[in-house]
Amino acid sequence: MAKIRQPIITVCGHVDHGKTSILDKIRGSSIAEKEAGGITQKISFTSLPQEVIKTRAGEILEKFKIPLEIPGFLFIDTPGHAAFTNLRKRGGSLADIAILVIDINEGIKPQTAEVLQILKANKTPFIIALNKIDNIAGWQTNSEAQAINVQQNFDEKLYTLIGALNSHKFEAELYTKITDFTKKIAIVPCSAKTGEGIDEIIAVLCALSQKFLKNRISLGKKGKGVILEVKKEKSINFLESILYDGNLNIKNQIVIASFGEPIITRIRNIQKALPLSKGYKTTSEVKAAAGIRMQIMEKNEILPGMPFQVLENDLDEIKKEFKQELSQEIKTDSSGIIVKADSLGSLEAIMTLLKQKQIKIIRAGIGDISKKDIYVGNSLPEEDRVILGFNVKLAEDVQQEEFMGKIILNPVVYKIIEDYELWREEKLKEIEKSKLGELTKVAKIKILPFIFRNSNPAIFGVKIESGTLSTGTELINSKGEKIARVKTIQEEKSSLSEAEKGKEVAISLPGVNFERQLQEGEILYSNLSESKFRKFKENKELLSSDEKSLLQEIAEIKRKENISWGI
Repeated sequence: MAKIRQPIITVCGHVDHGKTSILDKIRGSSIAEKEAGGITQKISFTSLPQEVIKTRAGEILEKFKIPLEIPGFLFIDTPGHAAFTNLRKRGGSLADIAILVIDINEGIKPQTAEVLQILKANKTPFIIALNKIDNIAGWQTNSEAQAINVQQNFDEKLYTLIGALNSHKFEAELYTKITDFTKKIAIVPCSAKTGEGIDEIIAVLCALSQKFLKNRISLGKKGKGVILEVKKEKSINFLESILYDGNLNIKNQIVIASFGEPIITRIRNIQKALPLSKGYKTTSEVKAAAGIRMQIMEKNEILPGMPFQVLENDLDEIKKEFKQELSQEIKTDSSGIIVKADSLGSLEAIMTLLKQKQIKIIRAGIGDISKKDIYVGNSLPEEDRVILGFNVKLAEDVQQEEFMGKIILNPVVYKIIEDYELWREEKLKEIEKSKLGELTKVAKIKILPFIFRNSNPAIFGVKIESGTLSTGTELINSKGEKIARVKTIQEEKSSLSEAEKGKEVAISLPGVNFERQLQEGEILYSNLSESKFRKFKENKELLSSDEKSLLQEIAEIKRKENISWGI
């Protein structure tokens, strides 16, 4: 029988639902308390060896008659945004199983929904840790009567969640009630605070790994991994990585993927993550699956999320694999927006979510927003002139003012997409509105008791009651009779090309005798052709209620003469 490695487990979910706290209980540490604001600041590995699993979950495994075959687990704690998607390898997610943490009192939040979409896209098996059960009112009571209420409260929240998961096309059930784990997602109620349900999570992960993942976790000989982060300590760069298959030796040469030629390098130093997150230990050889830190000879810039392999006289084959992998991950369109992210996995995740929403991407890359991104962005059509940046910033030589569009930065994927959709909706309205602006502007004006000249031309004061009055606008009265075209508009001795609602201005009308044709208090309207009225009607969703009301008044005047005008 082929040897099996430690399954790689990632913990994910909505911010504040208790991901790190659950991992703390599994490893018996308190990382969460040390993190700034309770948000995980760095990726950390937790190796849980077989002997620790026996101590923690032995009784439960015995109760359910589950033999312990795996050598342990490698847990990866990830930051609160969707950075768990950094964890990619060829053919899908680097994680063999995910623990999706959901707060029982909050249910599915935006980041939970985002994680569900990515788990589905990556076909990653997962279980649900239903956290914070200790927050259910009366949970700690010993009263039998109260216990019935607590059970009712719990059941109500549980089945609300099951229903919500169903709407996301996932069938889930309490782990004790499942007979076929391939058809239903296991829900394990737990409390990171009290420790309830934590050993059960470990037992369920053991059962699922051993029953369904043996092919996936069978151990090969050749060392393969993924670089998660490039960390600088003093003057030394460390590559914080996961070795997910095979062996890695200090004597090996490795090949690291990049967007140009792959980087071939020797290793200066390997450090392996110790069990239960107790730091690193320098070693000459390490076996998958393991969290490692490498120091390499090569000075070239290494990008987070890139795969690496041990070189075994197979450079051409590795190059071919890397090229195929990178082209699969970053597939762009002939039109669309620009997307930047902090790593290959993050970029692929945000692109997956954007493509699910039919949002096209013309350019995608890893790292901060560069001058080239700005240059390309400025050449895009107005509705696509946007750069989305996930967990990145503007490069030092870039000024935001150089970009003629919108830059949206956020360390949370769903917020970036939400902000983008809002921006695009407003931008499209603005573009359509400007197209409408090319049509004749319409106005309703009231004649004020200020007559400056009776005729040749008639000059008098008006108030713009509705719309916008422009020079050259032909005016009609409430009977539909043509009066004249506006020659000039003046406001306190200044000439205007147009005047908006609420303004009081003087206008001049050539060929009009005020005394004979007009009177104080009379209402005049812009004259409008039937075709232009229909154009406004076609774009009515872009019109304000004031504009709609004005157009309706003009239509009613026109229909006194022609009953079907504008219909």
